[in-house]
Formats: sequence, C-alpha cells, structure tokens
Amino acid sequence: MKRYPTVIFLSKQMEIKGIHRSIVTLSILINCFCHLSQMTFAFSIFGKIFKLGYHLNVVTLTTLMRGLCTNGEVKKALNFHDKVVAQGFRFNEVGYGTLIQGLCDIGETKAAIQLLRIIEVRSIKPNVVMYNTIIHHLFIDGLANEAFDLYSEMVAKGISPDLYTCNILIDALCKEGRIKQAKNVLAMMVKAYVKPDIVTLNTLMDGYYLVNEVKNAKHVFNLITKVGVTPTVYTYNIMINGSCKSKKVDEAMNLFQDMHKRNMVPDTVTYNSLIDGLCKSGRIAYVWDLIDEMHDRNQQPNVIIYNCLIDALCKSYHLDKAFELLKTMMEKGIQPDMYTWNILIDGMCRGGRVEKAQEIFHDLLIKGYHLDVYSYSCMPNSCIEDNSCMPNAVTFGIMIRALFAKDETDKAKIFLREMISKGLLKS
Repeated sequence: MKRYPTVIFLSKQMEIKGIHRSIVTLSILINCFCHLSQMTFAFSIFGKIFKLGYHLNVVTLTTLMRGLCTNGEVKKALNFHDKVVAQGFRFNEVGYGTLIQGLCDIGETKAAIQLLRIIEVRSIKPNVVMYNTIIHHLFIDGLANEAFDLYSEMVAKGISPDLYTCNILIDALCKEGRIKQAKNVLAMMVKAYVKPDIVTLNTLMDGYYLVNEVKNAKHVFNLITKVGVTPTVYTYNIMINGSCKSKKVDEAMNLFQDMHKRNMVPDTVTYNSLIDGLCKSGRIAYVWDLIDEMHDRNQQPNVIIYNCLIDALCKSYHLDKAFELLKTMMEKGIQPDMYTWNILIDGMCRGGRVEKAQEIFHDLLIKGYHLDVYSYSCMPNSCIEDNSCMPNAVTFGIMIRALFAKDETDKAKIFLREMISKGLLKS
C-alpha cells in the first residue's frame, strides 16, 4: 500500500528535528507529491535540492517530468525538458519514454513520432516500450497502416517485440477480422519464446467469435488451462456471450456453472449475456433465478437486462407483465431508454393494443424524446395519420434513408408513399 501522505509527514518531522535529508529522501518526497498531483510542492522540493547544493540526477528529473505528464501538463513537461537539456543535462530512455507516453495520452501521436526521430539523432536508442506506446495509440487513432509500418521499422532496427507488442497487434488484427494474420503473430510469439498470456488468448477467442469461427474459439478456450494460464471472468464472458450469440445457450449455462465451480464471481456483463441468450431462446423462466442470484450478490440488474426481459415478455404476449416490470424497473431508479420504449410500442402494436402504443408514442413526443426510425416504423399507418404524431419532411427523409440502408425496402416504400400522400414530397 502506497502511503504518500505518511511519507510527507515523516519528512516534515525530520526537517523539524533537524535531521539531514539526503538527495534520495528529497527525491522520494518529490515522487510522493507527484503522485498526489501536488506539483507546486514537488517543484518546491526541487528548488530546495538546488539550495542545498546537491547534484541533480536523472531519477529526480524524470520523476518531475512524469508527474507533469501524469497530471496532463505535457507542454510544461516539454518546456522543463528543454530547459534542463539547455543546461547540459542528458535524459535517458526512461525520460524520453515518459514524454512519448505523455504526448500519446493527449492525442499528440505525431509529435511522439517526431520525438522518437529526434532522440535517435541525440544517440538515445529507442526501445520496445517507446514503440509499443506509439503503435498502440496509432491503432486507437485508426491509423492501422502507420502502426504496422512502425512495427516493421522496429523489427528492422533489431528491436524484438515483447508480449505487449504482440497483444497490441493481435487485438488490432482481430478487430479488423484479420484472424489469419493474428494467428501468424501468435506463431511468431511461440517461435520467439514469448509466452502468450490470458490477454492474448482472450483476444483471439473474441476474434474468432467475431468472424463466427466458433470451433476455433472453443479450441483456444480449452487450450488456456493446458498452457498453464488462468482464465478470468472476462474469459468466461467472451465464451458465454459467444455461445449465446451462436444460439448455444445450454453451452453458455454450462460455462456459467463452471464459473461457480471455480469460485469465480460473475459480473454484470456475464448476467447481461446469459439473460439475453435465455430471453431470445424463449427460456424466460430460468431468468428469474439469475435475477435473484444477482440480488443475493448485491448486483443490481441494469437497463440492458430489463430491456431483454421486457422484450421477451412482449414477444410472448405477456403485455401486462411487461408493464409491471417497467414499473418495477423505474421504482428501482433505473430509467428506461429509447430502446425500452421502442420494445413496448412494438409489443403493444403486435399484441393488438394500438391505443396503448399510441399513448406511449404521444407521451414520448410531449416529453421531448427524439423518436428514431424504429419508433415510427413500429407504429401502424393509422397512428401516423394522426397529426399529433405526424413526422415532418426531415424526419420522413431520415427514416426512409435509414430503412433503405438496412435493406428494409418495403417499409421505406410505405413511408415514401405516405410522405407523398401528405404533400411532403412531390411525386
């Protein structure tokens, strides 16, 4: 446990009692103030070091730079660096790695690359940590090609990728659906004696599910314990969600039971996925036990879970129960979202309660809700003909474009004809 205030207090006691404080003690004190975001005090100690005639070291100066960067004052950190360098001091790889991290954190990835080029001229050899930082943020910025180019440059310079590098690459490739290339990175890891960790394997599993390669995802899951890696709750969440999306709810339930056997505590994501799978497969009776289990664990169901339940009740025409659940949800302080209302509007219309659907629709308009395409498409034409819920030309245009984009051509044509009949568009 890091007790920075205690360290500061002890340092003050030393000063009061006239006990000599070394450069090491004062550097520790600077580090404490930096972690507490008290940079004014950190620089006050820095000034005291000068007055006492101590020779500054790279650790103290890098600590101050890191403190500024961590507290979002990257420009001040750069100015501090420039002033110190102008006085003949040289920073090492750790110092420049700190600045590169700071620049990337504020979205200045290009500036970080420029700094990488500058330090090479100053005979400071960039390391894998610097490259990892920039590559990671290039992917975040959506600059995948630039990230891969920088990775190639790193390897060409004889800098070996580490586990973190490989995890960054595998994650990016899986998100793009390039699972074969991700497997190639894994093969490269094995060849280079870089042992995959749970992050690597979780990412691969998720990637396989994204491209609907369920068997391969299961293979990776079965491989986890064999290679001596401990699965996490996130590991099971990937598998449970993937199984439910593949309509293999029994397998998801078995995985859930396996979590219990391992004394693992499911989180809200686990319950969300499982409840969604059960509801969509029409097995709503099992869901209430899971809700009770959540309450026993002091985990409150969120709006996503309630939406799943309300949707299942509406689709099985238990409309009164759906409204009871809506009431329960609101009593617990969970506000319905637009998706909740759309489910209810659609459910009421399908269940023959058009007046109730229209009542909800009107109420949402009065309360200033921004009704979306789905809200309007759920309502029958008889309701839309009512002027009080009549969309204007702009709304009609948005709805029609969205329906065409979703290949729902028939619905789009209905709204187009409606638009013409209302004089909102010339035929």
